[in-house]
Amino acid sequence: MSTAVLRHAQPLMTVRAPLIAGLATAGLFSLVIAGVALFGEANTAPPRASGGFEPIEVAVTHGPAGDVRGDHAAVDERPIRFLEPDGEDHASLDGVREGFAAPAGHAAPAASHGSDPADAEARHAAETTPAANPHALASAPIAGLTEPGPGGLLPVIGEDGTRPSRAYARPFHGDPAAPTVAVVVGGMGLNRSVTEAAINDLPPEVALSFAPYTENLQAWIDRARAAGHEVLIEAPMEPFDYPNNDPGPHTLLADGSAEENGRRLAWLLSRTTGYFGVTNYLGARFSSSQDALRHVFGTLEHRGVAFLHDGAGRRSTIEAAADATDVEYAIADRVLDADPSPEAIDEHLLALEALAIQNGAALGTGFAYPATVDQVRDWAANLDLRGYQLAPPSAVMARRRLEARLAAESQPETPAPAPRRTASADDHAPADSGHH
Repeated sequence: MSTAVLRHAQPLMTVRAPLIAGLATAGLFSLVIAGVALFGEANTAPPRASGGFEPIEVAVTHGPAGDVRGDHAAVDERPIRFLEPDGEDHASLDGVREGFAAPAGHAAPAASHGSDPADAEARHAAETTPAANPHALASAPIAGLTEPGPGGLLPVIGEDGTRPSRAYARPFHGDPAAPTVAVVVGGMGLNRSVTEAAINDLPPEVALSFAPYTENLQAWIDRARAAGHEVLIEAPMEPFDYPNNDPGPHTLLADGSAEENGRRLAWLLSRTTGYFGVTNYLGARFSSSQDALRHVFGTLEHRGVAFLHDGAGRRSTIEAAADATDVEYAIADRVLDADPSPEAIDEHLLALEALAIQNGAALGTGFAYPATVDQVRDWAANLDLRGYQLAPPSAVMARRRLEARLAAESQPETPAPAPRRTASADDHAPADSGHH
């Protein structure tokens, strides 16, 4: 293009450029106006969200065969939570667990952006409790079944005779003729992921027992009951290798005074509410002391709480102490995961089936190993198709108590022994003495 042409074109371009820019701006403004008219007031603020992994430390120790139960910390991770500001409903992303409503009777926790792990754990446990579960048990505590204790609420028998062992048990209306199996999985609360899997994946008939030192214990128990599981609280008891193997500061001691064991038991029982019974944690030495057992069983019977022993102890001593106090109790028939391999757990579950056929009912206990939760879940999935029924442990305990009473009532009365005569000289006379 020639220089003359360029000189004539430049003024034209200078005039048209602002005109084109103005038309473009007007068009964009028109589109914004149209969008507001159609969709309402525009919100040009960017979406705000906060979240991240919240680590939690739980106290654990190492027991036999890799049993994690002790004193050094293990770090777990929580799901990412995304919270909208100003109390609005939380946002979520694909693959991130959404919060659920709190169980009936419990208000949802207030929104908090604090960093205290205990507060975060309480929020998490309450927020992820499934709502409207048809298997949900009544919220705890139940009116009239508690009194103040050293660590919280203590269980008591209601004025109308209602016992916590019955009120907090899972109702069961099964076939009395069908072989029945019950399972308890213990150590709940020590590992968050395993505890969540047990609550969410195991059938509601499977009971869960919780370690008393669990952070936010009540929130976890509320969540378990909302999913339909009846629960127990674990009482640490003295093992033979105590104090090298120390179950904690509130351990019940075989040689401890009645007053000291009573204080420790009161603290344990008042840690939470909603449990139907107490079960032992360790305690081989404690279970060999009938005096110590009688004191504990007497207290539980006075408060209307049942006792379930995991089966790793002297059965005769436990039975004698329980009979002397008339406490509601049962002793498990099998420990499912002394060897925590899947194959060994399956073998013990099959043994429970055989015992259920033989005796009408069988009861097994396990620990919070991932393999235990997985194997019990898979085993229970088609248990009814094999002719068995899964029942809560409280139902098996009640059945055994009834059978024992009926057996005792069916025994013929033993004739009273003849009164003993006072010895006299005639008693020592020779038989052939001739005296008449």
